[in-house]
Amino acid sequence: MAMSFLEARPWLAHYTDGVPATVDVPEQPVTAALDDAARRWPNRIALDFFGATTTYAQLHEQAERASAALWELGVRPGHRLALVLPNCATHVVAFFGALRLGAVVVEHNPTYTADELAHQLADSGATVALVWTKAVAAVIEAQPRTGVEHVVAVDLARDLPTRSRLALRLPIAKARTLRESMCAPVPPGIPLWHELTADPAPRPDSPAPTADDIALLQYTGGTTGVPKGAVLTHRNLVANTVQGNAWVRFREGADTVYGVLPFFHAFGLTLCLTLPALIGATLVIFPKFDPAAFIAAQRRRPATFLPAVAPMLDRIVDAAADRHCALSSIRLSFLGAMPVTAETAARWEEATGGLLIEGYGMTECSPVALGNPCSPDRRPGTLGLPFPSTDIRVVDADDPTQDIEPDENGVLHGELLIRGPQVFQGYWNQPEETAGQLLDGGWLRTGDIVAVDPSGNATLIDRIKEMIITGGFKVYPSQVEDHLRGMPGVRDVAVVGLPGRGSDEHVAAVVVLDEAPTDQEGSWTPLSLESVRAWGEKRLARYALPRSVTFVSELPRSQIGKVMRRTVRADLLRTEAS
Repeated sequence: MAMSFLEARPWLAHYTDGVPATVDVPEQPVTAALDDAARRWPNRIALDFFGATTTYAQLHEQAERASAALWELGVRPGHRLALVLPNCATHVVAFFGALRLGAVVVEHNPTYTADELAHQLADSGATVALVWTKAVAAVIEAQPRTGVEHVVAVDLARDLPTRSRLALRLPIAKARTLRESMCAPVPPGIPLWHELTADPAPRPDSPAPTADDIALLQYTGGTTGVPKGAVLTHRNLVANTVQGNAWVRFREGADTVYGVLPFFHAFGLTLCLTLPALIGATLVIFPKFDPAAFIAAQRRRPATFLPAVAPMLDRIVDAAADRHCALSSIRLSFLGAMPVTAETAARWEEATGGLLIEGYGMTECSPVALGNPCSPDRRPGTLGLPFPSTDIRVVDADDPTQDIEPDENGVLHGELLIRGPQVFQGYWNQPEETAGQLLDGGWLRTGDIVAVDPSGNATLIDRIKEMIITGGFKVYPSQVEDHLRGMPGVRDVAVVGLPGRGSDEHVAAVVVLDEAPTDQEGSWTPLSLESVRAWGEKRLARYALPRSVTFVSELPRSQIGKVMRRTVRADLLRTEAS
């Protein structure tokens, strides 16, 4: 009998030399990596935030103080702690401090609206929220609909170097603009995090969390677009850092990782927040992606490893060229969330002299499951090979119990299934959704259609779920449509993704008007893009706002009345081409 694709595991023959087929995942919590780093590299810079540095010994001590402060707020093992923060040193400290308690971290996008935050905060059952000062108003507005008992404000300016903090107080326009972008007034009665951690009372000794304890709830739309909390244990998160280290073969105690991806996103959390402690790397933190800040940091503390999304690359190369800054220290860049064009990839590798490696993952995989080899054997435009200790299958999307047979060229076309120690435990309080996503044997349905060649290398063909990926973030058309349908004058709407710069997408809305308004001369004056975006800002994140609006008399529908988004998208592309 012929050996099955899964039994053969053909991808193992194409691993880079030295990459193991399997990895040993230690039976320890995420925080063990920080404990180890503080012992091995106590004086090595762990964090760099605009030049304010923290050593591993200091980070370890600060995480202990954070743990004590959270204990005083009533956080106990198993309790959920909401982090509504951009990237900053406090984010790292609070993350490790909460996990040391055995608490569960719940990550939130700090730019979300009150409605978006209310759903996630209520669903997780978080009782304490650490919140960026600019997001405090939204959390307070959402608080009555949640179980949050304590809102604690985090002032990003307190993480800056002393000189920068003083400069923010200068009575000049530049300082005022920067201050307004980083800080906001805090209502009376809201405690400040840096004051709570200045001199906390010692917390009682408590057992360290185990590998099987829940570490993280990461909200994701899954296949339906309705946000659900992906349950990730300490073992899941540790496994993915160990797998990533085996794949890349980092230089322990010598690498510098740039944290330009948001920590509240699964990709940024694993590759930028948890991985550096495992390998003793210096993490350079950016609260948002800013090419000018990137170049300033590159001159101060050059990067060696950059996790990123494709739209960032051209902007970095352009900024480096304008400012005559070398990028040659970046020996490896790891891309996810969306494909990269061949032109961008070639331009990046020419500018850095390093390798650009594409990978694939999802929140439910902690998040990385596949990657291209970190060698000249990489295959641009593909998802790559399964990570060590990771298996894949290709099945019929309509019946995931049926494996696909290879075509005449030995290629498998179908839905990708993944199994490995990084695969999540299910969705928080969503047993039916979990059952639909996690199949017998620990197999995760990805909802993505792929082509897997005889070597085991996968290429993304299409998405079953009609999500739009813009700037690395997922936008679910149904959520945008539901909100825009409530706008006066809008009878119906379809939302699709159109090609943007490079491999990015942008959100496009196609609107059917309730009635066609006219001006005084009787000319048709449809709603404007600006008015549609202004309406969208009431409930949608900025990256989900339409960047183009087209007005039509009707939308194409199937026989059962469902709007055919693929037809809408094809029509828009034809119109643009003509």
